[in-house]
Amino acid sequence: MTRLQMLRALLLALLAWTAMPPASAQQVPLQDKPFAEHKIVLQLSDGDARKQALVLSVANNLLKAYDPDKVAIEVVAFGPGIDLLLPGSERRKQVESLIAQGVRFDICLNTVDTIERETGKRPEFIPAATPVQVGVGQILFLAENGYTVVRP
Repeated sequence: MTRLQMLRALLLALLAWTAMPPASAQQVPLQDKPFAEHKIVLQLSDGDARKQALVLSVANNLLKAYDPDKVAIEVVAFGPGIDLLLPGSERRKQVESLIAQGVRFDICLNTVDTIERETGKRPEFIPAATPVQVGVGQILFLAENGYTVVRP
């Protein structure tokens, strides 16, 4: 390959790269709920058991108040809030029951990474949790896509 051909290939690659839209920090698609009339994201950033119970109660009450097909509920846990999604959580059965009813639980991988850096051990989380790189970024993404942010 001549120098000119290499330069052309490099310029084409550079043009293709700059023409691409910037990647979103989140790779998690929106929930597939085409008939949802209400979209709610519940922020969970607190390790307090009462606040975690309140988030679960709000999600449960929303499912009772609206047809589960008519409401999209996403709980985004970050910081101390990820305790709810650890395998030893006393509320694990409640979380899994809500997931079975269509509620999505997101766990912030930045928080998981921070815990691993600080303790030397990566915390495990329940398999039903959806990993997102940036919890607050996921909340922003959802808000920009029609979700109402609620912080119980």
